[in-house]
Amino acid sequence: MALEKRRGRRMRSGEQAVVVGAGRSGIAATRLLCRAGVNVRLLDSNPKCLSGREDLAAELTALGVDLQLGVHEPRQFDDANYVVPSPGMPVARLKSLVTSKSTEILAEMELAWRFLNAEPVLAITGTSGKTTTASLAAAMLHAQGYAVFLGGNIGTPLSEYVLSGRKADVLVLEISSFQLQACSTFCPKAGILLNITPNHLDYHKDMDEYTEAKFRLFRCQDEDDWAVLGESLLEEAQRHHIKAHKIFIKEQRRFTHSQLLGAHNRFNEEAAWQACRLFGVTEANAARAVEHFAPLPNRLERVADRDGILFVNDSKCTTVSSLKVALEAFDRPIRLLCGGKFKGGDLAALSGLVREKVREVALFGASREHFEKAWQNLVPITWHATLEPAVRFVSANAQPGDVILMAPATSSFDLYRNYEERGEDFRRIVGVLG
Repeated sequence: MALEKRRGRRMRSGEQAVVVGAGRSGIAATRLLCRAGVNVRLLDSNPKCLSGREDLAAELTALGVDLQLGVHEPRQFDDANYVVPSPGMPVARLKSLVTSKSTEILAEMELAWRFLNAEPVLAITGTSGKTTTASLAAAMLHAQGYAVFLGGNIGTPLSEYVLSGRKADVLVLEISSFQLQACSTFCPKAGILLNITPNHLDYHKDMDEYTEAKFRLFRCQDEDDWAVLGESLLEEAQRHHIKAHKIFIKEQRRFTHSQLLGAHNRFNEEAAWQACRLFGVTEANAARAVEHFAPLPNRLERVADRDGILFVNDSKCTTVSSLKVALEAFDRPIRLLCGGKFKGGDLAALSGLVREKVREVALFGASREHFEKAWQNLVPITWHATLEPAVRFVSANAQPGDVILMAPATSSFDLYRNYEERGEDFRRIVGVLG
């Protein structure tokens, strides 16, 4: 299938689009639609979303954007040819507002995809590890001499790339289940699906819906494309009848010089390599990229090593499955910091690992009842209202050789705006410890 035939049609001048959310991806989508001559109505439920953003407000006015703030209502969508939702807005919720069957709901990623030329795409998804794997893949391609765009869910919306006029040799895109649910023609030359474990069940109806969203990565591929999957997904891949060439991977110690902690990162390195070699990257250049690749912030990030005590920030650990990975990454005693808005999962299933590796648990913020119920009588557990007293408590108890690991296994929204802010606070607290 020719690349041009894979794309849905581009928007026509004079059509009506509704963009939901004035965050970075929503603004990028608005700008791209305006450039195409589409009429845009921009909605945001936060009446103060443009507070302190006067330059942006002036730009939107100059572009002729119909800005409507406050509660969303069905009438705002009645005349829409297209609706581009915020990545955090459940598609099911949006469908209750969009009543016309002729209205197309499409992710910002899908919108931008329709404006690309012939740039090949390497797309990465999975419950965990996708940001590290995407960044590794970009580093490997760069080491081979390619001009690379790294973006999508990782930070820079694809619409911004289209608007920039930049021409990369390969686009490396991290894509989430939220985005994939609203993609209909998006088709990477190579797609990586690392793993699927329970996550975002506060967003998705159930695990079946979450799994289906992830496998949409491959739905438009054909025999000329590639699908790289974790070997744990073999049965699911067979059920989904993927047309692309399939490569199943497992943890390999292919690259001997790596700064990344944990067996899961050996898996991420292998996934990146197996995809990048399809673009002509040599193993030598991949190894060079791995050797110089520094751990990403908030992902088993070494914050400090004081008097033989290692402080590690894994604020991106927002699920029970991610906590399992974090605990397995260390062969030294762990003093564990957990807590926040619990998203679901079986904490009791980690009982053996907690008993084996953890000396104490200091909980902070919300969800103490989940942890205390699952791990009672396994290890000493304390609770603290916020992160700082929890860090100070375990620091006072720590001995040389210990790891103080913040791996919350929750979202951050009880105390912080996002996991990045939580990680920043952890680094600040460690920095001021006496």
